Amino acid sequence: MSGTPEPVDLTNCDREPIHQFGAVQPFGFLLVISLDWIVTRASANLVEFLGITQADALGRPVSSVITPEALHTIRNKLTTLRGSDVVERMFGIALTPDQNRFDVAVHLNEGQVIIEGERCQEDRHNAPSLSMRSMMSRLDHAETMEAFFREGARQARALTGFDRVMVYRFDESGSGEVVAEAARAGIGSFLGLHYPASDIPVQARALYLRNLFRIIADIDALPVPVLPHLDALGQPLDLSMSVLRSVSPIHIEYLKNMGVGASLSISIVVDGKLWGLFACHHYNPRLPSAQSRSTAELFGQMFASRLESRERRLALDYETKARRIADRLLTSVADNASLLDDPAWLIEALADAIPADGIGVWINGRLAVAGIGPDERSFAALVRHLNRNAAGRIYAVDRLTETYPDLEVDDVVAGMLAIPISRSPRDYVVLFRQELVRTVRWAGDPHKPVEYGPNGPRLTPRKSFEAWSELVRGRSLPFSEAERRVAETIRVTLIEVVLRLADEVSMARQMANERQELLIAELNHRVRNILSLITGIIRQSQTTSVSVGDYIRQIEGRVQSLARAHDQITRDHWAPASLRQLLLAETAAYLGKNAQRIKMSGDDVLLEPQAFSTAALVFHELMTNSAKYGSLSGAGSGTVELGWHRDDEGNLRIGWRERDGPPVIEPTRHGFGSTIIRRSIPYDLGGKAEVRYSRDGLEADFNIPARYVVGPTSERSHSAPVGASERNTVHDNHQPLFGLNVLLVENNLIIAMDGEEILRRLGAEVATAPSVAEAMEILAGQSFDLALLDVNLGDETSFGIADRLAADGVPFVFATGYGEGIAQANSHSDAPVLQKPYTMEGVTDTLARMPLAKRQ
Repeated sequence: MSGTPEPVDLTNCDREPIHQFGAVQPFGFLLVISLDWIVTRASANLVEFLGITQADALGRPVSSVITPEALHTIRNKLTTLRGSDVVERMFGIALTPDQNRFDVAVHLNEGQVIIEGERCQEDRHNAPSLSMRSMMSRLDHAETMEAFFREGARQARALTGFDRVMVYRFDESGSGEVVAEAARAGIGSFLGLHYPASDIPVQARALYLRNLFRIIADIDALPVPVLPHLDALGQPLDLSMSVLRSVSPIHIEYLKNMGVGASLSISIVVDGKLWGLFACHHYNPRLPSAQSRSTAELFGQMFASRLESRERRLALDYETKARRIADRLLTSVADNASLLDDPAWLIEALADAIPADGIGVWINGRLAVAGIGPDERSFAALVRHLNRNAAGRIYAVDRLTETYPDLEVDDVVAGMLAIPISRSPRDYVVLFRQELVRTVRWAGDPHKPVEYGPNGPRLTPRKSFEAWSELVRGRSLPFSEAERRVAETIRVTLIEVVLRLADEVSMARQMANERQELLIAELNHRVRNILSLITGIIRQSQTTSVSVGDYIRQIEGRVQSLARAHDQITRDHWAPASLRQLLLAETAAYLGKNAQRIKMSGDDVLLEPQAFSTAALVFHELMTNSAKYGSLSGAGSGTVELGWHRDDEGNLRIGWRERDGPPVIEPTRHGFGSTIIRRSIPYDLGGKAEVRYSRDGLEADFNIPARYVVGPTSERSHSAPVGASERNTVHDNHQPLFGLNVLLVENNLIIAMDGEEILRRLGAEVATAPSVAEAMEILAGQSFDLALLDVNLGDETSFGIADRLAADGVPFVFATGYGEGIAQANSHSDAPVLQKPYTMEGVTDTLARMPLAKRQ
């Protein structure tokens, strides 16, 4: 690699190594010091400042080049540096024994200390007369953004003394616009000019983000090399953070073509991004003092801070105003749905919300257009494109003909924002914007140079504007993020109106179909459970000790007992049912007129459906056995005492006592009926069952856990207030989610409503989100104890939400209708899976397997 930088031209401008030219501007000197304080590089003009040649300085301790006092001050300042992109400045330091004063900048770079110095200026004549506090006050009193930019340019000119100060703003593509200007009289104006991104290439914008201040004191000054050009490893010096860094030949040519003698730029960084620059031009060489430049840099940072606050406040005000417009739109259309067919009214209603030059409306195959936009045939074709590609979401482009090359649209139409306002058939409100270059106006006659440099006339303000104009042909002003958020608000508003007024029949049909699908799925779930239960009864009832007739009668009795239980449950829409009614139904079925032989005692309680079905089978078997072998057999006078009560923990205790029947002998073999009596309640409900074969009569005690017991019938009808202890029991047992916050993510409204109802019945506070984005937004502002995530959310999945929840330590359950495989084909394969549709049984069963910590 040679010691001379390769020449550059416009074809490699973006690749130009502007931070490695290996030279500095001549108004100062540069020293590169190793970590052991030896001079390893120095600018060739060192002798002019420190009285020692560059060649003599190399390899010497820096303490022999500058005074020990100055070195001590520099070393102390280095201890304050935090990071490689920080430059510390010191003013009025005596670097040499002759006590000449210097302003010094110091920073670290790749294990080296870089010291830059320039002679101290007595700049009191040009010192700013206003304090920073008063400068900020002037900015704060600017009423509009235009006034704010204009005041910023005026203040920066007062600080720097340059002939022209411009506030230059970048757009998303890197192109720039002069949005404010303060200039001396008689030099023309650049206000309103646009420039292509190539005028400030990528690497230059990256440096502006790192190094917030750049001075070019004299464009005709010859750069001073820093020697040696390459270090021992063959690497050039990185001067990214240098105050004195020399200038790109192309940039020098650019400034010469504008007639500029000196320039200064201050970066405007907003929210971590390069928003723009204070670009300052002077038509003669100019070097403000280091102190003045530091003040200007501080002003730039404070200006950026004020700008960031203003932009956030304006975005909030804009969205608030747009939401008020959307509310008025909803009110107007709700009273008169025909307004949706009036594009003139719509464009007027939406004009203040989202600026546009034209509008098209497509509802139920009917269309209307107004203002600048495609004709009706092209608009219909555009709707077909949207139906294929937009997927029912807000969709914006700023190069319409480039996006849809086969669409016949006038060149004047360049931008589009499509707002879908229904699901099926897809209806749209589409806003159109015209080509950007047609809307740009010149605000003055820019300075015209008399001569052009070797790179031609392109490097001038007017020629750059013309290059930019060619670049943006066919492009509109992009729709901003704030405008897209407002469009989403309008989309939701109009969807509500269209679904309620223009599409009521379709919506009702869709809701009915979805409800029917839910019912079919629920029925399928119930039927599968019942068939599995009956299959088990048939299989377990097989025995060789009874006749076929007895076998059939056993099965019939058990199935009929289940049927009676299900009749009582479904009579109240699968709600808890009465224990007393269950026992009365079984007694009537077996004893008929002799039902008085069973003496019942206890306040009625309600059992959850799962416990009700289990209890039906248990008491069916008890009555069957008693009728065959025990107190209820034959025409005797035997009786059964059947009592129940709730203990202090809310559990239901039931006692069965047979009296005055034949002597009882414990069987040597237990059949299916005995197994049901002894094991059903412990196995199915987690309760207890104890059977004793007393000689005076069979005795049985059962304990059904409180979570399956709702309470007395009076509690259900709310005829009397529930006491504190009873209320706590209900919450703690019947409502396992009481006191917990649950996030439900479900993209289907009806299914979400069903899930919400189940979770609330279980005691939870529920927040619902239909998409990943809304779920993330909710999680950012609220904490949860549990989440229920639908795996498939239309065109996205909930796995990203699961990652966030896992990171926060929040337990979650996947819900799916596609089987466990699809939910577990991700990094959370150990997460519980709930088969859809949502059911009370499915949710409670899943919760029972999860450790949930109740909030205190």
